[in-house]
Amino acid sequence: MLPSLQLAAGKNNVRPMEWVTGAEDFSYYGTKAPAFFFYFGGMPRGNDPKNAPPHHTPDFMIDDSRLFVGVQTFCQLVFDYPVSMKN
Repeated sequence: MLPSLQLAAGKNNVRPMEWVTGAEDFSYYGTKAPAFFFYFGGMPRGNDPKNAPPHHTPDFMIDDSRLFVGVQTFCQLVFDYPVSMKN
């Protein structure tokens, strides 16, 4: 699905990172069906991702002007999924 992410968000905006899932139980679904987990960054421009407030905290902030990239990314993943499964 990497090419789909790169097409939707731009190659320079997609990078691998270590998973931090906390109490996330999404991995359980991956034992039952193909699964894919990714982060969508939406912090205000100019912030350092290492210092950005995490989700579920009072200081967390999303830059709403970039939400279209998230919608575009999810759509690209959905449209490309059947094609990637044939390979």
